[in-house]
Amino acid sequence: MPHIKKKGTTGQAKNFITRTQAVRKLQISLPDFRRLCIYKGIYPREPRNKKKASKTATASTTFYYTKDIQYLLHDPILNKFRDHKALAKKIARSLGRGEVGDAARLEKTGKPRISLDHIIKERYPTFVDALRDLDDACSLLFLFANLPSTSTVPPKTIALCQRLCLEFQHYLIITHSLRKSFISIKGIYYQATIHGQDILWLVPHKFVLRVTGDVDFRIMGTFVDFYTTLLGFVNFRLYASIGLVYPPRFDVNSDEKGGELDAITLEGKGVGSPQRVENQTNSGNGHEPVEGPHAENTAIQKHADEIARLATQDANTELDDQLMQDEAPTDTIDEFEVQGEGADVLGQPRQGDVEAGSLFAPFSFYLSRETPRQPLEFILRAFGCKRISWDEVLGDGAFTHDEFDPSITHQVVDRPPVIQDEIATNGDQEDSEIGSKPARGGRMPGRTYIQPQWIWDCVNQGKLLRPDLYAPGATLPPHLSPWVKPTKSAYDPTVPLAEQENSEEEEEARPDEEEEEEDGGLQDGKDDQAQGGSIENAESMDDHGMDVAGSDSEDQSEDEDFGGFASEDAREDDKDETDATDDRSEHQLELEAEAAGLSYTTGSISNGGLAKAQRTKTAEAGKRAAKRRKEETEELERRKMMMSKKKRKLYEKMAYSNKEKDDEAKRLKTKRRKLDQAQIR
Repeated sequence: MPHIKKKGTTGQAKNFITRTQAVRKLQISLPDFRRLCIYKGIYPREPRNKKKASKTATASTTFYYTKDIQYLLHDPILNKFRDHKALAKKIARSLGRGEVGDAARLEKTGKPRISLDHIIKERYPTFVDALRDLDDACSLLFLFANLPSTSTVPPKTIALCQRLCLEFQHYLIITHSLRKSFISIKGIYYQATIHGQDILWLVPHKFVLRVTGDVDFRIMGTFVDFYTTLLGFVNFRLYASIGLVYPPRFDVNSDEKGGELDAITLEGKGVGSPQRVENQTNSGNGHEPVEGPHAENTAIQKHADEIARLATQDANTELDDQLMQDEAPTDTIDEFEVQGEGADVLGQPRQGDVEAGSLFAPFSFYLSRETPRQPLEFILRAFGCKRISWDEVLGDGAFTHDEFDPSITHQVVDRPPVIQDEIATNGDQEDSEIGSKPARGGRMPGRTYIQPQWIWDCVNQGKLLRPDLYAPGATLPPHLSPWVKPTKSAYDPTVPLAEQENSEEEEEARPDEEEEEEDGGLQDGKDDQAQGGSIENAESMDDHGMDVAGSDSEDQSEDEDFGGFASEDAREDDKDETDATDDRSEHQLELEAEAAGLSYTTGSISNGGLAKAQRTKTAEAGKRAAKRRKEETEELERRKMMMSKKKRKLYEKMAYSNKEKDDEAKRLKTKRRKLDQAQIR
């Protein structure tokens, strides 16, 4: 007889297993099953056919791979979960007997400790794999580092997250690995490059957070336990790669005073002892400096050898200079240029560690009290600044707390400028003396005052921008995401509007502008006419509101018609000047008519024919554009008729999404155009 195949032993029914079956097979509770799956990186799977994958009549919603559950059977954490379950039974038995002391002792000493080290090694065989999965880890740990302590979030977990995050930031500062940053509503995004891997994470703003009850912190706490172990491994490897001792020393007193980054002290090769490193570099051959009675003779002999060596190199000086010029390295970075309109756009080379570490190196910053100190300090230190100062109320660790220190070159402020009259004193002579300190909120001479966005924009563009564009009270340039690159038809706020519009968009926008100008001209004409009429009426009335037959205006007009008793030569000179002015005006009108593509006639120009001809030309251009669009639409419809139904639907979806993007770009360009016109007026 042929073998009868039993139902549910092959196919999808064998490859998938439900969550209830998995929990029963592992013999653990559902919360422990969730923790185990999070630790091991096992997630639910969606079968192609749920009816075939399910072995029961009830509709199951959650499925797992059978091989994954089989893999969990041999994990050592399962034994820890079972030991914890046995301990809970012992504690319940002791409490039932009234042995409270034994229950407390069991809870304190008998609780099994779960280690996740072997899971980190299993999930990340290489160090690069761990770096690739560091985005979510940093985002979650920085979030928990800013949470308030509650019953669901213990303070010990918050302190651990804060310490690990500070250690990671110190590595980025030492190696200058930070590349970009962006301020958004959610928080501040950072991007760093470590061993060739780009790591992007989000840090929330320093606000008072309110923990709500609709968030399951048990599941998030499981992820935190795993990510703290992962970041600890990564920090150890990163510190060891640059010769630093891990873990670094942590000053609790400085942390309580708000030191944060200053609370951690790094130890290792060359850290905190520049003089020792310099001495090792100078005496790297292993010999001590020459001292004693033969020191003078040795110096003379060295000088003679140097003169002889220079004499032998005079003949080859020109050739060496030429070779050095040919082989001299350049600091500029090569950029890839787009060869054609439809050619591929290659990624540009990025900024190196040397350039990033020297961006703010020669400056000394002072952070005002209203500015966010933590992100500014981190970014400035990561890009080479060594002297950062702030007020005492912002915490410990500043270079100086004196706002009027003359060594400070830049001050970051985030409030409107204060008028000097408001902060001036009552006129004491001491304030007017040379060298006296200005009042709080005043300006120090020779210091550059900027808003915080200047630092972020300089970091993203890799160069120092004009500080006058970011002065206190100034309208700031748009702060754009450095990871979103504008496409061909999208709106770019950093590019002038004339460079983004094509001919059709300009023709469509021109009638609207002309209508606005005409409306404005008509309104101005009405105002002038009303004003002129009121003046004439006022002149034709006497002091008592009565009309006067012979007004002074008629006499004045007669006086103006009288040319006087000037000589004939003077009259001829005036006539020549008038003719020259008319010639210049006529030449200007000819140029305008030529620019409009019209033939110049005196009558048409004098009667306003040039403006009318320009409107006619604009209308004709609009008609030509409409005709061209109509022909393109008809051609597109003919092509769509040759498509299959599937391809036609796909094309319609693509056209709909592209039209939405174009409409959004057009709306933004129209808004930008109105703003530019308002500024011009």
